[in-house]
Amino acid sequence: MNQYYVYIMTNFSKTLYTGMTNDLKKRVYQHKNKMIPGFTSRYNITKLVYYEIFNDVKAAIAREKEIKGWTRIKKISLIEKENPEWRDLSEGWY
Repeated sequence: MNQYYVYIMTNFSKTLYTGMTNDLKKRVYQHKNKMIPGFTSRYNITKLVYYEIFNDVKAAIAREKEIKGWTRIKKISLIEKENPEWRDLSEGWY
């Protein structure tokens, strides 16, 4: 059974990026190493601060869209509920 991840990453100034993938470790590695051109490489988005796991791709896509539509304050509240120190949840993966 495949798993899908909706995740939020940030940088030193707490710029937020929300994404969805079926391979969280690989995608975070790509962001950390600026292998994906665009927003995350331009703003140095390298810190995984939140993620959710889904078994259904449609549910994951819907959740990603939902979070992307939220205000910044609501996203911060979601992160701080699970990760109040904004630790890098991918620390020690590589």
